[in-house]
Amino acid sequence: MTVNRTIATGLLAGLIVCGAAMHGDVSAQGPAPAPVARGKYIVDTGGCHDCHSPKKMGAAGPEVDTTRLLAGFAAETKLPAPPPLGQGPWGAVATWDLTAWSGPWGMSYAANLTPDVATGLGSWTEPVFISAIRNGKHMGSGRAILPPMPWQTISKLNDDDLKAVFAYLKSLPPVKNLVPAPAPPAK
Repeated sequence: MTVNRTIATGLLAGLIVCGAAMHGDVSAQGPAPAPVARGKYIVDTGGCHDCHSPKKMGAAGPEVDTTRLLAGFAAETKLPAPPPLGQGPWGAVATWDLTAWSGPWGMSYAANLTPDVATGLGSWTEPVFISAIRNGKHMGSGRAILPPMPWQTISKLNDDDLKAVFAYLKSLPPVKNLVPAPAPPAK
């Protein structure tokens, strides 16, 4: 009976520790990382660089241009008209570096997320950033944030995580890069 009780106690303790780790109990995981480090982790693992960081061609294919991290679609890039979309399952096309997209919504360009005041998030406040993500609206109340930005998924992050992402974005070197405004669908 004592062996069974010891095994049961051990299993219960293990379940409590695993449950705490899965549900974000900080005491079970150690101290929380600083907000900028947490934000960097979320951005790096959340795929933000896939669209918001310009790329350069490397030996193994496209690589993030680390001099322009999260600067969005490179404004100096000249694009031809997007190819027409046919009927069927194909609903969008993208530039090779994934910073510009065209679909039934029109043309969308990955935003400059650096803290440049004139062309990025430099004039945004933390509440404006959180409102933009929660509501899917530019600056929290403007035009709709267009595909392929997965704001619906990102909006599920808790406030502390969104604050950490904003802190990380504000810590980046500002990159002056005026991304074009979205264009409506061609008629």
